[in-house]
Amino acid sequence: MAKQDQKPKSDGASVTTVRLQNIAQSYGQSAALMAAVEVGLFAAISNGAGTYEEVAGAIDIHPTNAERLMVMLCAAGLLEKTQGRHRNAPDVERFLVAGKPGYMGPWITFTKPQWNEWGRLGEHIRTKNLKVMGSIETFTVADARRYHDATYSIGMGAGRRFVRQVDLKGRKRIMDIGGGSGAYCIAAAKEHPGIRAVVLDLPVVCEVAREFIAENGVADRVEARPCDFTRDPFPTDCDVAIMASNLPMYSREMIASVIKKAHDALLPGGQMHLVGETTNDERTGPWGPAYWGLGQAVGDSLGLAHSEADVIGYFRAAGFVDVGLHEFIPGSLGRVAGTKAK
Repeated sequence: MAKQDQKPKSDGASVTTVRLQNIAQSYGQSAALMAAVEVGLFAAISNGAGTYEEVAGAIDIHPTNAERLMVMLCAAGLLEKTQGRHRNAPDVERFLVAGKPGYMGPWITFTKPQWNEWGRLGEHIRTKNLKVMGSIETFTVADARRYHDATYSIGMGAGRRFVRQVDLKGRKRIMDIGGGSGAYCIAAAKEHPGIRAVVLDLPVVCEVAREFIAENGVADRVEARPCDFTRDPFPTDCDVAIMASNLPMYSREMIASVIKKAHDALLPGGQMHLVGETTNDERTGPWGPAYWGLGQAVGDSLGLAHSEADVIGYFRAAGFVDVGLHEFIPGSLGRVAGTKAK
């Protein structure tokens, strides 16, 4: 979190309004990041443009607008400036230069259509008619394609990280609950030729998942099966269950019931891994899980931010043993795992 977002010290020093003003206007930082991706500014800098004038020429904008945007990007720590020339911050250079491996520009901009609704957050907070799945209930194939085109790149990175962290040797069949693009199953199938997998998701999402599965050449071992995991039964021939990055979208009761259903469907000795945006046990942060939890209000769903202790409790209540919390992506995602007794 940026320094200006931190709480003022209680040491008798003068308290000002600066922190509050910066938070209230922080949408400008988001807008600057998204605009820089949209106009190709980071690619221009990666290709050698370093001054306001050079960047303006490279992306065909007015030099004054280049200067305005680049000053903000420097203030946000996204650009670095030395002797009058700019370069991308390391994470920007790695992930936000179009054409480079790991490019995640679509992920940066995919929440932009929600801006107007975030502006109505106060109205949403007053809504009492909340839904189990929120806006996902009305997803179309086009919605699913846009969503997973945006999330696929980071999903594949997470899938590769998962197969590096988790020992899947000897495992036979994975069910990925709400598996979206199928990234975790694709990564597992590529790493372990003996593994078969099934992605369980809504019918419109499965249409898109099949495209990613085929593109990665694993359609002979990975299938996408229509399943509303809030209601439908799970396959009973799997020895691994994965649920990743959809934790804040559902209520405590729903997540607990899904984990219980997965436990009962797994083969004896099977493992479940939930990768999710969890808060600390005091529910005071970090920022990311809190953001995703609050974002569910925009969709009028029952979802919220779950704590690490919450998720561990769901696993134990479902009957899993050897339940443990593992760091997955520091400051972003944790992984809770448990085993079904033999």
